[in-house]
Amino acid sequence: MSRPRVMGIVNVTPDSFSDGGSLADAEAAVAHGLTLVGQGADILDIGGESTRPGAEPVAAANEIARVVPVIEGLRARWDGPISIDTMKPEVARAAVAAGATMWNDVTALGHAPDSLATAAELGCDVVLMHMRGEPRTMQAEPRYDDVVAEVTGWLVARAGAALAAGVARERIWLDPGIGFGKTAAHNLALTANLDRLAAAGFPVLYGASRKRTIRSIDPTATDPLDRLGGSLALALEAARRGAAIIRVHDVRETVQALAVQAAVGSAIR
Repeated sequence: MSRPRVMGIVNVTPDSFSDGGSLADAEAAVAHGLTLVGQGADILDIGGESTRPGAEPVAAANEIARVVPVIEGLRARWDGPISIDTMKPEVARAAVAAGATMWNDVTALGHAPDSLATAAELGCDVVLMHMRGEPRTMQAEPRYDDVVAEVTGWLVARAGAALAAGVARERIWLDPGIGFGKTAAHNLALTANLDRLAAAGFPVLYGASRKRTIRSIDPTATDPLDRLGGSLALALEAARRGAAIIRVHDVRETVQALAVQAAVGSAIR
């Protein structure tokens, strides 16, 4: 049994829900990214705009100024995959020019009229994520009749739009968007049925690291930094149900947990 790849989170933002402001400048962010690589990260995801519930938008120029020096600094010292976490085509373009190899878009290439065409032109891997609404409003009473069927159907439709725009099939990833316009019950249902999304024919990225769903189960975990156990439990379940990339803050612990899970799987007779 092989383990999913682990994507380490490097947020260059003042207001991300878990680690906003902890990386004050590009040098600190590069150092943190290299630390995550040393802990076993297979991919680094660089973000310059918070998408936490209630977050305010950031101008593209400011976002580019935050992320490009980090990507350049990492690329100068590491040749592994680098993802840019942005919804803006101009930021994705600048990031790829600086060395990024993946575009992780919480709007599934729906933010701007030229998002799809830009993804096809750049030729990088693209993560299409499901989000109901926008960060400022997405947690305002989200409702679904069948969250698994609706999220899966919507993502498959977005993958079809990407294919029609010229994005290569092997470049497309799907992300159910845990915590993005969903209640805790929705998030748990999507996790428990992640194999249904994986069966759609595209590799799945899963990210629930330190999210509020864990607090819904353990009300004492008010601090996102106190949600490691829940993060690992969700990561292991997602891996068991077909996730190909797990996006996390706590890389070393996740790599270890996934390695042990894989070892146990290999020992089954």
